[in-house]
Amino acid sequence: MSSRSTPRAVVADDSHFMRSVISDILEDGGIDVVTTARDGREAVEAVMESEPDVVTMDVEMPEMNGIEAVEEIMTARPTPVLMLSAHTDENADVTFEALEKGAVDFFTKPGGEVSMEMSRLKDQLVDMVRSVAEVDVTGDGGGHQPGRSEPSITPDSVVKNATLVIGSSTGGPTVVEQILSELPVGADLRILVVQHMPTDFTGRFATRLNKRSEYAVREAGDGDRIGGGEALVAAGGSHMEVSNYRSGRLRVALTEDDPVNSVRPSVDVTMESAAEVIDDPLVGVILTGMGTDGARGIQAIKAASGTTLAQDEASSAVYGMPKRAVETGAVDTVCPLDELSDRILDAINAEVH
Repeated sequence: MSSRSTPRAVVADDSHFMRSVISDILEDGGIDVVTTARDGREAVEAVMESEPDVVTMDVEMPEMNGIEAVEEIMTARPTPVLMLSAHTDENADVTFEALEKGAVDFFTKPGGEVSMEMSRLKDQLVDMVRSVAEVDVTGDGGGHQPGRSEPSITPDSVVKNATLVIGSSTGGPTVVEQILSELPVGADLRILVVQHMPTDFTGRFATRLNKRSEYAVREAGDGDRIGGGEALVAAGGSHMEVSNYRSGRLRVALTEDDPVNSVRPSVDVTMESAAEVIDDPLVGVILTGMGTDGARGIQAIKAASGTTLAQDEASSAVYGMPKRAVETGAVDTVCPLDELSDRILDAINAEVH
């Protein structure tokens, strides 16, 4: 984990042009690019020799691709990695695999006139690289413990028609995946997931969650409705509002209103609308991520007599969003990742109501 005010970076990309553009942006942003790499093999060697605080890693490279490079780096010298991914379905799948192998987050490389677009996004890239450089990747990150016992859930033991709203950002995809994989469909939740993620990636993310959990998960469409045992992932580039709720079924509306907290989709938008519309049990959870999104939403859910949870600092890749939520005083419980699914189930267990 870096404590330097000037993080040291390695830039890996098979395009000389992209290496130059990215390096210039980072250097202008006060980040020291110690060396560059043309492929995954060179990236691994550069990490071993230079011991940087952070690596920007292209997904598709010759000799050794980004996934293989991340895996080797995490084995040989664990170092925070930010994947740079193109807007393609294939790259989306590979990017999620890289996150599974230990990469912290990803940044989508723009198409079209790359240098113009990259310069437009330079502040965002610099902020993300600085944030990723601070992540401690030497531990297990609060990963799943094999000995975890399955909670006892039966249809009679949970309150009816409970809704769970999850908000996350940097480091969130694998965390959301773990939580959903641990929630039994018998809990009969309606689940809304707001993960800060670009267009073209949220659909693939929903597909992964669907395969890895007992819930029927899909990317949200405007006007979509869900009941118990179903989940929606907010679509990249759109806010997801709860527009209607009746008899245990909720409907969402997608809007392209201005970004909230500089993001779209915004956790606040979904949580605040859920708190306003849903009159059955409601649980809000804020997970790892940079920024302040979700703090107002947690306050709204708490004010609506819902249950509020936040991931703790030790198991969060970035303790920004959970920290801001906790600072509002509206979070009921702060706990490590491995306890979150149980705490969610506790919240909807009829025996504790």
